[in-house]
Amino acid sequence: MRYVSTRGQSASIGFLDAVLAGLAPDGGLYVPAEWPSFTAKEIAAFAGKPYAQVAAAVVGKFVGDDIPTADLAEMCEEAYATFAHTAVTPIKQLTPNRYLLELFHGPTLAFKDVAMQLLGRLYDYVLERQSRKMTIICATSGDTGGAAVEAFRGRKNARIVALFPEGRISEVQRRFMTTAADANVACVSILGSFDDCQHIVKQAFQDDQFRHAVDLSGVNSINWARIAAQSVYYFTSAVALGAPEREVAFVVPTGNFGDAYAAFVARKLGLPIHSVTAATNSNDILARAIETGRYARGAVAATQSPAMDIQVASNFERLYFEAVRRDGTETARAFRAFADTGLLDIPPGAHAWMRELFRGASVSEADTAKTMLSTLNETGEVIDPHTAVGLAAAVSVDVPASVPVVVLSTAHPAKFPEAVQAATGLLPATPRATPDLSKKPEKFERLPADGSSVKAFVRTFAANS
Repeated sequence: MRYVSTRGQSASIGFLDAVLAGLAPDGGLYVPAEWPSFTAKEIAAFAGKPYAQVAAAVVGKFVGDDIPTADLAEMCEEAYATFAHTAVTPIKQLTPNRYLLELFHGPTLAFKDVAMQLLGRLYDYVLERQSRKMTIICATSGDTGGAAVEAFRGRKNARIVALFPEGRISEVQRRFMTTAADANVACVSILGSFDDCQHIVKQAFQDDQFRHAVDLSGVNSINWARIAAQSVYYFTSAVALGAPEREVAFVVPTGNFGDAYAAFVARKLGLPIHSVTAATNSNDILARAIETGRYARGAVAATQSPAMDIQVASNFERLYFEAVRRDGTETARAFRAFADTGLLDIPPGAHAWMRELFRGASVSEADTAKTMLSTLNETGEVIDPHTAVGLAAAVSVDVPASVPVVVLSTAHPAKFPEAVQAATGLLPATPRATPDLSKKPEKFERLPADGSSVKAFVRTFAANS
């Protein structure tokens, strides 16, 4: 398997090099040079198989010959043994044709664990063989940072720096990062928004001198391995509901578009997906782009679903690249212009192509809270505000009666206790297996939303850890 940049100016590379690189040197994102696929018979054979086995098969399509089959299978077994549910990502029926896909049974109670637990093992595997130590930097709107810290803490071949926006994530989300005492972990509270954090990370990757000085890598959803790993649960859930003989529709609460794009990847691999609804809160750049054809950046609003408080969705570039028939020159032009102006008008043909699979829906704060309460009253399920955004958006999904609608439940309600209690009157209980972080000391720095300050901090951290 070879990987190319969405901007067309970087040489193709193999899977492991794409994993370690994160962002391509030309500023683009790596995608497969050619799409692999499964036959309908191969997809049907996933029925009843353990999650780790399906993961090894799906991720293996993207690994190619870079990792022996037995080694990848072992990594998948280890990664998904960390989950509290034997099914890893169980599916739960709410109404006759609506289901929740529970993605929060990992160690930090969010869907990011599904990919990050595997990614940590992939890094260990490669870096050990290369006698190399890398510096990982990630920007988080809440859940990525905790999942990344948990996956990489204590590993001898990698150090990790997590950037999060000051005051814009829940206390539980923050503590999953900042209570890690391991010497290879550093957390930085940025005095700005998630988009500021993400911009700083992109700047760091585009600084060749800095990138080489600290041997930089990234584990945000810009990293292709994250996307590959997230595509797995679309297969397991769809097969459980009758695929490949039956189409399935998905509703995905999304901010950076990685989880929704992973559904597109599953479809490219052969999974019969009827539609994908990208559900956003009031930070609705993705919903607007998909519905109107205009990708326009706005001001980031703080909401009760903070992991989606994003106005620049990195993975949208990957979809745009496919929509303009893999024209790297056009993709580079479009996203350079977007970086300068905050505006991208999607060509009509490309927009029509996106609409063949995707729909967009924006959910208000009031409807988010109402959905948390109505879901509790009608089904007995306590859900977090991100899942509520997905369920509220699902009301508008137009599918034939034979097509089940699956809403991704991206986080455990205990990660957002204040929002859940405000909406429902109930304080969600933390799973017994989850450590009590409330009394552990926190360790983090505060820095301005300035790339130079962050790079100086990372240089010092890398030199001393």
